[in-house]
Amino acid sequence: MKFKRIFVIVADSVGVGELPDASNYGDKGTNTLKHLSYKKDDFNIPTLEKLGIGNITDVNNAAPTKAPLASFGKMAELSVGKDTLTGHWEIMGLEVKKRFPSFTDTGFPKELVSELERRTGHKFMGNISASGTEIIKEMGERQLATREMILYTSADSVLQIAASEELFPLSEIYRTCQIARDLTLENPDWMVGRVIARPFVGSTKETFVRTPNRHDYAVKPCGVTVLDNLKKNDYSVISVGKIKDIFDGEGITEAYKGKNNHEGMMLTIDIEKSKDFEGLCFVNLVDFDALYGHRRDPMGYAKCLEEFDEDLTEFIKGMRSDDLLIITADHGNDPTHTGTDHTREHVPLLVYNAKLKGVDLGLRNSFSDIGATVADNFNVELPIIGKSFLNDLKEIK
Repeated sequence: MKFKRIFVIVADSVGVGELPDASNYGDKGTNTLKHLSYKKDDFNIPTLEKLGIGNITDVNNAAPTKAPLASFGKMAELSVGKDTLTGHWEIMGLEVKKRFPSFTDTGFPKELVSELERRTGHKFMGNISASGTEIIKEMGERQLATREMILYTSADSVLQIAASEELFPLSEIYRTCQIARDLTLENPDWMVGRVIARPFVGSTKETFVRTPNRHDYAVKPCGVTVLDNLKKNDYSVISVGKIKDIFDGEGITEAYKGKNNHEGMMLTIDIEKSKDFEGLCFVNLVDFDALYGHRRDPMGYAKCLEEFDEDLTEFIKGMRSDDLLIITADHGNDPTHTGTDHTREHVPLLVYNAKLKGVDLGLRNSFSDIGATVADNFNVELPIIGKSFLNDLKEIK
């Protein structure tokens, strides 16, 4: 069976259990979905349960079912690392063999900071690993007094710049981040995966809040992706959320942002209802990761998944007979684990169309099985890695 429209929804960081090499990353015993679900006694995700999420891993109040509506499985990451870029790039057919540098323990080199100040004309404070919300509380008032921008990182391979929209025009914040992106590309030792603009508003540490005007400056993908091949063959590639940023715009034909998970799903539902396209709609829902995983908030994470389940119910109601829905993740971020970093985990695979039986797709050897399936469906060039599961899907007779 072939499909006219494929929707791939990445529930960012919803991992389903440690990978065999998780101990190499300090992540032994992690399972994002299982652990967060048991932190909320009345955890309730009925649509995901019917699709078969409980057939993938142990989930509180979401038992395995003998007749799941979706085909189900889980996927291992072939690439090194456990970050956003490598996860998404692998989903679309690329194996990342070298980890992007991180500066969690040391901060950024003095040479990098000095050159950044010279090129941008701004002074920077911070240069530490920190929570984005906490660092603006700690340093935001100083910024308003001195006009120094806040430079920080996290456990990921990122360089982040926080600046008040009420002090600096957005265009200036973005210009500064573009200079930082260009600078980090000049030295392989500085080549972080993403530079992120983090605008905020407010006048005191009690009132500071980040705005939706975040912008990511990613490195370009390390090769040709399935997105590129779809676009080259005149198929639509519609991105929702931070997908366009993750791929630095490569292979994207149309893009929508969304301020949060719910708005991202509403945008996706609007695309589903109003756009008669042929190709791929690729969605990232980042709140799971950014608001709850990194902040080690399992209760908030659990509630966020319940809200997603409600929106997913609405999306499924609007699916056409020739639509295919694929739900997955890009890494784990177990909110019950130590630290604040992503966790090295398998990711879920749920594949749904009302005409299809729910079959066990097993353990897949690479996230890129999704990209291979999309390419196979649209008869474009297959990625070097990945195995299509299109022929494993069975129609209901």
